Amino acid sequence: MYRKLRAGAVVVGAALLVSACSSGGKGDENSTTPPVKQQPKSADPFWVNPESKAAKAVSALEEDGKDDQAAAVRKIAEQPSGEWIIPENAEEQARGYTEAAKKADRDALLVVYNIPHRDCGNYSQGGAADGNAYREFIDQVAAGIGDRPATVILEPDAVQHMVDNCTPEQFHEERYDLLKGAIGKLKSLKNTTVYLDAGNAGWGKPDQIFQPLQWSGIDQADGFSVNVSNFYTTEESVKYGKELSAKVGNKPFVVDTSRNGNGPYTGGAADERWCNPPGRALGESPTTKTNDPLVKAYLWVKRPGESDGTCKGGPKAGEWWGEYAVKLAEAGS
Repeated sequence: MYRKLRAGAVVVGAALLVSACSSGGKGDENSTTPPVKQQPKSADPFWVNPESKAAKAVSALEEDGKDDQAAAVRKIAEQPSGEWIIPENAEEQARGYTEAAKKADRDALLVVYNIPHRDCGNYSQGGAADGNAYREFIDQVAAGIGDRPATVILEPDAVQHMVDNCTPEQFHEERYDLLKGAIGKLKSLKNTTVYLDAGNAGWGKPDQIFQPLQWSGIDQADGFSVNVSNFYTTEESVKYGKELSAKVGNKPFVVDTSRNGNGPYTGGAADERWCNPPGRALGESPTTKTNDPLVKAYLWVKRPGESDGTCKGGPKAGEWWGEYAVKLAEAGS
């Protein structure tokens, strides 16, 4: 098992997001918009949030005269990464992010992570109180997205944890129904792409998960995601994804390359190799130019620099950890 961030970002309203993304660069001296830019749309169509924690960290480091650290963190701030939707403000966040992305002529990259009994009691434990609460949450996300372009990574770990016995069996039938319903709801939107999460190259074998993916509605989705918040190399992840794709109707997939530049950590206890492991590095920059028709994109689903949890001296899951961010960036290409 591994764990990822808790979507603990400060809620940003639509008006703030839209006004922020209209700035192209540092702006005038009275501007409070952090100095980030959008990547070329031809290579990466996804929106760079100018109010991200990484962007704000760049500004703070520059103000403190820590130019080297600011330059390192800028490598993170100027790449698009996933916006993890907070359940308490789902509709507002989904609307704000998609409106800001559309104004910048980009697509929003959203992560939906609120399945009941989430994370099996680990650092990001929680999720919706029950099935009805989850359905309401999905309805709110869909209402917030509307007809604006969005790509959704749906429920990291949710299918995998049913296969690896992390999620108790009595919750499986409901979870399959909830995932299938979520895919159907999101795919009913005009411009929304959905990738159902399918684990990573290190947890098990495609033979173990392809049928649960089918029961979860993978046939309705645009494809699946692999390596979310994990560290397996792109080569390993693509191999795993292709083997799995062959078992689910040749569905395409996306790979989270946010922190896989040095591959997985092999030291320490196995159950914490996923949690703030030392010596990791940024992976390939986000792009849809993968030169492989099955691999739709390399994405930074996990936001580099945000903690996996209170392990190895890190803050709570989802909180910015500046020291770790700098090390990731300095080790990356």
